[in-house]
Order: sequence, then structure tokens, then C-alpha cells
Amino acid sequence: MVFSKAQCLVLLLLWNFTDAGRILMKMKQRVRDVQLQRAKQLLLTVALQHVKEGRIHQQLDHFNRQDVKTFPQRFFVNEAFWQRPDGPVFLFIGGEGPVYEFDVLAGHHVDMAAEHGALLLAVEHRFYGESINPDGLKTENMYIVQSFSLSRRNIWISFGGSYSGALSAWFRGKFPHLVFGAVASSAPVKAELDFSAYSDAVGLSLMNEAVGGSKKCVSAVREAFGAAEALMIRNVSQVAKDFRCCQTPKDHQDQVELMQSLADIVMGTVQYNEESVLMSISDLCGVMTNQSAAYEEEREPYQRLVKLSQIYRSSSEEPCLDVSHEKTVKDLMDTTVQSERRAERQWTYQTCTEFGFYQTCEDASCPFSGMVTLRSQTEICLELFGISQNSLPGRVAFTNRYYGGDEPHTHRVLYVNGGVDPWKELSVGNRTDGGEEAESVFIRDSAHCADMTRGRVTDRRSLKNARQEIEKHVESWLKTAQQEKKRTE
Repeated sequence: MVFSKAQCLVLLLLWNFTDAGRILMKMKQRVRDVQLQRAKQLLLTVALQHVKEGRIHQQLDHFNRQDVKTFPQRFFVNEAFWQRPDGPVFLFIGGEGPVYEFDVLAGHHVDMAAEHGALLLAVEHRFYGESINPDGLKTENMYIVQSFSLSRRNIWISFGGSYSGALSAWFRGKFPHLVFGAVASSAPVKAELDFSAYSDAVGLSLMNEAVGGSKKCVSAVREAFGAAEALMIRNVSQVAKDFRCCQTPKDHQDQVELMQSLADIVMGTVQYNEESVLMSISDLCGVMTNQSAAYEEEREPYQRLVKLSQIYRSSSEEPCLDVSHEKTVKDLMDTTVQSERRAERQWTYQTCTEFGFYQTCEDASCPFSGMVTLRSQTEICLELFGISQNSLPGRVAFTNRYYGGDEPHTHRVLYVNGGVDPWKELSVGNRTDGGEEAESVFIRDSAHCADMTRGRVTDRRSLKNARQEIEKHVESWLKTAQQEKKRTE
């Protein structure tokens, strides 16, 4: 199966690492690289003088007044559309990775900024990208409010997707006096240690005929993983050969790495569906249910799973699948500041200390390998950071107590979720909370963060309608803010 360059050149505003699988991270980073390439083309047509990069000397420890240490927090500003001096500010919150110029140059929030005359600001998450430490980085004492003479007359709206979508919602919930409204796309606001519902949701999406799935497809996936696990017991060398592994997964941890990697290919495809750089659900199910193979053995689900791994390796230009758990641990133990390692170690630490989000497969409904257990996923916390597995439930419970989980007491937060996206299980839908209706948009056949991209002709009608709903909410917030200002003047 050959995928065109057009299918691979997909622009997503946020492609975050809210997952533990190594291949999922690689798939997302590939899309992030594509974003940069597309951004370079965009930069040729945009007045670059309106985009500025800077650093804020941010306090390292906000809970200790005597600690004066700071770190340089990077930001980008685009003032091309700003109606000075009282125009609104659209804050794009960075997630677990670097921010770039195109975070203030492209996307649905940029389109809305152009319509409402907003100043665009993208702020990088601490300890990611270049917002790690001052060593070797040029900094300047530059504060946004002072630089643009912002005041209480400027209305702030925050935007984010995936983990940064949760940050957007939490920012509004904890500091409502600072941000008037927030859009939280595909936001997992509920921390979940054992996120088995993720795999279950993937299985349901593989059955969804509206996006190219079928019962036959999910059955084939389940049978393929069962066959792979059974063959590994009898002949692990054959499995290593079939899936072109870089190492023969002889020990249990390496075998879990392989099973997780194969599941990642399927999970990543489902999570992003038509927004992906690899294939869509329809493409994947086409491979898994193909009965027209030239050779009889290629018609077996196991061989079709092998085919999927070949497509992934060809697309990613990886000669083999790296399944060494020892190498994974060694890479994550690297504490030097290297651009290619600026997300995985930090995010792993956050999963161990705050969120969990471990996509396990111990339920009978899971279509993947039962070898991927909570224990196998959380061992890394002890190996890397000395954090015991027994302490994890308490850490996750604290996060939910602090932020409210999936029942947050928030007002003017718009939760946007796609029906194909497994992360919707940890977000917020239509409900009534504390006498106020939670604002939400549900896109029944849409994928993770799809609403954040700039509209395309090929977008589904449901996605186009969702963007219109988001625009209505943002416009309503801005009008309400203006009315409140007039009453207080």
C-alpha cells in the first residue's frame, strides 16, 4: 500500500505526547516535523515582522519566596491582527514539547484572531523545548504585559489541545481573573492511572462503519495479536524475523516492548485517523481484512499485522523495530539537554507523578496483547525516578482532587472532543454542574485535536460545524466581556 505525499503533509496545531508508547511518540514527532516544513512554506507568505520570539525570566519555584532562581520561558507573539490597544489576547498554551512560530501563524485559533483583532501569544511549557534552564541560552528580561502595554481592558482567551487542552481548562478554573474563557480540545482533564478505557475505545472505533471500521476489522486485529503472542512463546526468533525487530525479544520486557509497539501503530492510526501521517482507520481495516492477497498465508490476520508494521517502517524509514527495553531505559536516563530527548523523559516523569494515563490491555475487551499490563507500564517509574508503583494511585488522586477530574467546577470553558478519539474518555461532555451547564462540542466522527487545524475542503461536515460552534462561543465570550467592562466603567 502506497500513501501519497499529500496524505503525509498534514498540518496539526498540536501533536502532544499524551501516551507512553515509543512508536506513538515517534509518529507524533513525525507530524510535528511535517508541521515545521509546512510552516516554512507559510512563513514565505506571512509578514514575519509581526512575529517576535522572546524569553520571560520565570520564577523556578513559585511556592518559595526566598528562592530567587529563574528559568527562561520561551514565547512567540504575532501582532499582525491586533487592534491596539484594547484588542483581545488569544493565548496558545504549549504542551509537552517545544512551541514554534507557526503556533501563532496557523490554525483555527489564528483564523479567529484575525476575525476579532486579537494579539496571538504562544507560551512554552516549562522544562520542554528551550524553557528548561539558562545554560547556553540567550535570555532577555521581557514581559508580555509590559512590552505591549496590556491592561485589564484586554480580554484573554486561552487555547490548547490534548494535555495543553487540559492546561487551558485548568488555567481558567484556577485563575478566572486572568483568563476570561478557555477552549480545551481533546483535553484529558481526568488523571487515570489504569487507562484501560483507551484500548476499549480504540476497539470501538475500529468497529465504527462511519469512519471505515467494521466488526470484521477489530476481530482481525484481536486475532492477529493473539497469534503473535502465541507464536512468541513457541518461536520468538520467527516473530523477530517477521516484524523485522532490531533485537530478538528473548526476555519478557523486550516482548512487552514489541507488543506495545505493534499496538502503537494501531492506536496512533485510530487516535488521529484522517489527520494522521500513516494511514486512516479505513486504510488500516483495508489491510487487516484483505482477502485478495496473492498467497494464502498473507490472508491470515497475523500476516496482515506484519504488513502493517512494514507500512509503518517504510513510512518512518526505520530499518527495524527497536524493542530493547534496556535501550529505552538508557535513553530515558539521559539527562543532557538534547533537542531529540526534550520531551520523553519529562513526560514520563509527569505520568509517574501526576497523571498515569497508562494504556493497559488487561481487560478481555482489549483488542491487543494482554502482556501490556499496569505493572509492566509503571515499572519505568521506579527504574528512572525511584518512584514506587504503590505511590502512584495517591499521586493521581491528588491531581484529580486539585483540578476536579472530569467534573471540574469551571465556567466559560469549552470542551471539544471527537468521537473517534480515545482521549474523550477522560474529558468532559454535556452535563450540568453546580447549576451551570458545561459547555461542550462533540464531533461524532472526528479524531484527536482535529478541530484545531485550519479548515480544509475535505473536512467532514461535522468538523466544519464544530468549528462554527467554537467560533460562536469565543465571539459570545468577547461580547460578554465587553458588556461587563462597560458596566464597570
